Amino acid sequence: MATIPMTNSQSTAGSGPQSQPPITNPAFRTFLSRLTSSIRQGFSQRRPWYELIDRTAMARPENLTDAYSRIRRNFSYFKVNYITLLALVLAFSLLSHPFSLLVLLGLLAAWLFLYLFRPSDQTLVIFGRTFSDRETLGILVVLTVFIVFLTSIGSLLISAILIGVAIVCIHGAFRVPEDLFLDDQDPANSGFLSFLGNAASSAAIAAAPAVASRV
Repeated sequence: MATIPMTNSQSTAGSGPQSQPPITNPAFRTFLSRLTSSIRQGFSQRRPWYELIDRTAMARPENLTDAYSRIRRNFSYFKVNYITLLALVLAFSLLSHPFSLLVLLGLLAAWLFLYLFRPSDQTLVIFGRTFSDRETLGILVVLTVFIVFLTSIGSLLISAILIGVAIVCIHGAFRVPEDLFLDDQDPANSGFLSFLGNAASSAAIAAAPAVASRV
């Protein structure tokens, strides 16, 4: 069982404020706030779903070049909708395998609370052994590689992503994009997965101080 003991200065009454648990850490709250804000902003760019499933706009592409051109243009226009579809496929796959979902959630929690947002003045003790920050990072990296690449969880994730990508590509190839007015799009709305990049950047900014304190 992992414990995070208090230092001598913390255990003495009136010696100063005690370190906060990771879940109430200001950096963790900032991380969640920035990530939520970025995702909310990204989803505000999604297109109406009726445009995505408009059967009158479906037609077989003439050739592979036409199919590729349609996929690129549809990616530009429906990128948030497509990301949502990928996320739904991945979520359904994980929900149908609850053990894999619990393992991944546990791995994420370990990264967040045992390393990224654990207060720097608190030591990590597991079964009576104290682990340094470098040891904790090494264990988490090895554990992540093992779970993602050397177990059935990795194949489950890859299969779900491939299925989602196949659905997106099929739709993109058959959806005629002539009525989508791509030339009128806001420049900030261009680029596939751009809003995910913004979300990742915001999350990285929030986590940077906690990580820098361990380097």
